[in-house]
Amino acid sequence: MHKSLIAIAVGASLALAGCGETETKPAASADKAEAKVETVAADNKVTTKEKKVVAANAENNPLLVKSSLQYEAPEYDKIKLEHYIPAFKQGIKEQAAEIDAIANNAEAATFDNTIVAMEKTGALLTRVSGAFFNIAGTISDDTVRAIQSEVVPLLTAHGDNINLNPALFKRVEAVYQGIDKLKGEDKRLTELTYKRFVRAGAKLDDAQKAKVREINGELAKLTNEFGQNLMKVSKDAAVVVEDKAQLAGLSDSKIASLAAAAEAADMKGKYLITLQNTTRQSIMNSLENRELREKIWQASANRGMDVNGPLAIRLAELRANKAQLMGYPNWAAYVLDNQMAKTPAAVLKMLDDMAPKIVAKNELEAAELKALMKANGVTHDLKPWDWTYYAEKVRAAKYDLDESEVRNYFEINNVLEKGIFYALERQFGITFKERNDLPTYHPDVRTFEVFDADGSSIGLFYADYFAREGKRGGAWMNAFVSQNKLLNKKPVIVNVMNIPKPAEGEPALVSFDNVTTMFHEMGHGIHGLFSDVKYPSLAGTAVSRDYVEFPSQFQEDWAINPEVLASYAKHYKTGEAIPQELLAKMLKANKFNQGFDSLEYVAAALLDMEWHSIAPGTKVESLTDFEDKALAAHGVKSDYVPPRYKSNYFAHVFAGGYSAGYYAYMWSEVLAADAFNFIAKNGGLSREYGDKIRQTIYSKGNSIDPNQQYLNFKGAKPEVEGLLLRRGLL
Repeated sequence: MHKSLIAIAVGASLALAGCGETETKPAASADKAEAKVETVAADNKVTTKEKKVVAANAENNPLLVKSSLQYEAPEYDKIKLEHYIPAFKQGIKEQAAEIDAIANNAEAATFDNTIVAMEKTGALLTRVSGAFFNIAGTISDDTVRAIQSEVVPLLTAHGDNINLNPALFKRVEAVYQGIDKLKGEDKRLTELTYKRFVRAGAKLDDAQKAKVREINGELAKLTNEFGQNLMKVSKDAAVVVEDKAQLAGLSDSKIASLAAAAEAADMKGKYLITLQNTTRQSIMNSLENRELREKIWQASANRGMDVNGPLAIRLAELRANKAQLMGYPNWAAYVLDNQMAKTPAAVLKMLDDMAPKIVAKNELEAAELKALMKANGVTHDLKPWDWTYYAEKVRAAKYDLDESEVRNYFEINNVLEKGIFYALERQFGITFKERNDLPTYHPDVRTFEVFDADGSSIGLFYADYFAREGKRGGAWMNAFVSQNKLLNKKPVIVNVMNIPKPAEGEPALVSFDNVTTMFHEMGHGIHGLFSDVKYPSLAGTAVSRDYVEFPSQFQEDWAINPEVLASYAKHYKTGEAIPQELLAKMLKANKFNQGFDSLEYVAAALLDMEWHSIAPGTKVESLTDFEDKALAAHGVKSDYVPPRYKSNYFAHVFAGGYSAGYYAYMWSEVLAADAFNFIAKNGGLSREYGDKIRQTIYSKGNSIDPNQQYLNFKGAKPEVEGLLLRRGLL
């Protein structure tokens, strides 16, 4: 999730899909516009004229000075779009000067004057990146996208200038050679900093470095283009319905929300079905009109094929070529060398070992669906656009469950305040107080101050749950400000989702899937809020991809804890608790269709691994052929269960930071399921084990090796049985 301090400029533009986040390094700057600003001329000396110019500009650009809000939360009531590009350019200039001063320091390299000094650089760039890349993912428009397209090349070049600076690396290497003299976080930071430089190409010759710069520039341009294309094509591919009769099967409130969406898009009197980021579209669960279901599915599966298909191929090729420069056989090997899994073979073993069980489970589910279709006189074959529709019918028959009835007990504010906040208070003793005085970037965003059990303030939490035009799909956590003791920063965190907003005056009733995702994203949130480390680069979610989803997935299961459910699962009108009979049906039904869920995930994870296992120089002629062969090779190609993401809209890996890393959700889920089972067997929901996991996991960031963190928590390595039970595969 978090990228390294040194890599901020390279990665800040890549807002990650799913549970990703945009990296923001904690800001540190002057309290007033007139304060000293570290700006340099060509000879690396700050001129009086430059100081005056920056100070004058700061009066008109709030990004150029530290925010006056609590914990330096972004001043969105003052920031205008025209402020960003000047602030980015100034931030790059300032950090370049700071880095240049470190690299050319005449004194011998030490941990303090090199490693720690780098941790203190880039205050302005961090501040503007944190503010901008959040809105780029949540309220984007043509102007925002234009800004993003302009700054991405600048940030990429700036990152390369740092990572490939030979004088700077020489000092880092000198400190690393004496690493045994260091301890604790100092030693960990030095080790990771050195490895980051090496992995960025610091040991390459000049010609190789030039090639890395060239590849990095193209990668940054194309990943940004892929993400921007996806937002546009997803909007353009939205399905418009003119005849209300075609919406048979949907609830009145859902139809009203589609009408509201159409009206907001200047199509009053029609119904607008917007696309979620995944292949499957939840609206098809209830739609009776098969022709409309197919139309929606085709719109989802084929979006962006013409514009993003070629980009996906080119990105895979470029990554393979870069991996070769770094001395690796392919991109997957390069990426995984820095993860818990370590090798592509380890990932493929996990996925391939599970695939037969998942496929077998899915075939049993398919047989149930086909039997129901036959009993109902349906003669057509089972297709992808039929699966969830008939699965819901099987679920209803098998468990006598009405999803619309279940939603009545999950009103979004109640889920947040009486569910998530309650569970967190029971685990950790923390409380949330709404702050209506702090400005936000959109009226739908709610802000809370978070307090520890002793009453002390921990940080700020923003909740942005509703879908809207200009917001990319999926759900994620972001850090406006990351915790660290070096610069005395407290965390400012945001959770973002895409829950359909109800029509005016209607309650926001959410599916249980969305409930689980809210708990999941808050797991990322408290990973940032509980961070208690010294250095910015080690803070919060700055851990490996295949570990970062563990703290978030661990929180998911508290959504079905009986005590937590009793607190928040209340009827939105009467306030009555969800009936035990309905609850029992829901919990049993929760494991239904796990073969489908698991197969579409594993198919996407394997597709990601295959794209990033191609050898350097490989030319892929057809995206569709590549996908078909990749899935067939692992025995997961299905006529009715496509990958959760097809390549043309697989933003995790082609617009975000999960390339050769989408497997991480399942890898982390092994840890999460094992940890939850461990706690369940040792007292369940309690402060004792809540405090333990906070002390050993949530607070440590990347200051301790993840494997050691888990051992410190449980005292033993994780076991896979918990995952199989969690997914109903045993």
